[in-house]
Amino acid sequence: MLNLNFHPAGRHFLQIPGPSPVPDRLLRAMSYPTIDHRGPEFGALGLQVLAGIQRIFKTKHPVVIYPASGTGAWEAALANTLSPGDSVLMYETGHFATLWNKLATRLGLKPEFLGLPGIEGWRHGVQAPMIEERLKADRNHTIKAVCVVHNETSTGVTSDIAAVRRAIDAAKHPALLLVDTISGLACADYRHDEWGVDVTVSGSQKGLMLPPGISFNALSPKAIEASQSAKLPKAFWAWDEMLEMNRTGYFPYTPNTNLLYALAEAIEMIEAEGLEKVFTRHNRLAEACRRAVNAWGLEIQCADPAVYSPVLTGVVMPEGVDADNVRRIIYRCFNMSLGAGLGKVKGRMFRIGHLGECNDLALMATLSGCEMGLNMAGVKLRASGTAAAMVYLQSTAEPADRPH
Repeated sequence: MLNLNFHPAGRHFLQIPGPSPVPDRLLRAMSYPTIDHRGPEFGALGLQVLAGIQRIFKTKHPVVIYPASGTGAWEAALANTLSPGDSVLMYETGHFATLWNKLATRLGLKPEFLGLPGIEGWRHGVQAPMIEERLKADRNHTIKAVCVVHNETSTGVTSDIAAVRRAIDAAKHPALLLVDTISGLACADYRHDEWGVDVTVSGSQKGLMLPPGISFNALSPKAIEASQSAKLPKAFWAWDEMLEMNRTGYFPYTPNTNLLYALAEAIEMIEAEGLEKVFTRHNRLAEACRRAVNAWGLEIQCADPAVYSPVLTGVVMPEGVDADNVRRIIYRCFNMSLGAGLGKVKGRMFRIGHLGECNDLALMATLSGCEMGLNMAGVKLRASGTAAAMVYLQSTAEPADRPH
């Protein structure tokens, strides 16, 4: 029999770094009647979302929309640009870079995993000089693509993608640049065209505030050219039919119509606030969160302040403290979900998401739940993190533009 007693009073605080909470406005959009995906209304919707998502990626070139998770878009990026046995240079910044590397191997590619040794590689961003040095050594240009993660969701590190492009150019190497910004898009500054990215991979369930189920490939002309000779098998993921049918707003197979309603609404919400203001809001909330962690006397997983993520903050537990137990206490007592440590950092840290529709009071509630849970778990805190975050937020608060 279905258990209906799993909804305690008040809302659940979903403070993992994605899927992020879905705003009511988007839930309402998803409830619109499903329309004919070959009819004229859908063509208009398709053109609207395809143009809007280009603006979010900051590109004038095509963006392919898949009814899939981000993993599907990873595969699409590789399958459309590469051939069996191709060498690819991938950079290890955390668990999701590792999973992309595993996927490349399973597709029959030959990935080389570059990075700092041990756990240090999961505390820093991409080291562009290492990529430049490796590409300069590849005199025969056997490496066909460089794959990096922009915002590593497992660690809270945001890498400098423009620096990676400069490294490739400095090496005078023709490799494609493929970037995963699944958790970075619409949270952290991202510029597909300006940074010279060939394929950008993203998904719907993070900064775009939708449920999982939509993923993206933003393309460059060089990537489209490469797709014409790439030999990896592809059918569902193939760009050619998608690009052709997208010209009139349609798709070669059944798209997730009701999620596209929500995507159109999400783009409207983001642009009404202003994309740059969205980035500023995320940076401000992230700074408040880090001030709380510092006040607690705990360590932040990202060891380089220059690449702190505006999307999430990884909180490292003192020696002997099980981070998953802290999460369990917080979930059971305060109805809040936090992100687990993944891979190499499992049990060593938890992740606080502050992305999407998050605002000051949502963050303060989150930090309160964390502080109470840490105290209950016996973690010795140096000072009140909630107080530190509150001081910062009230000192930087700006009145909203609304009627008096």
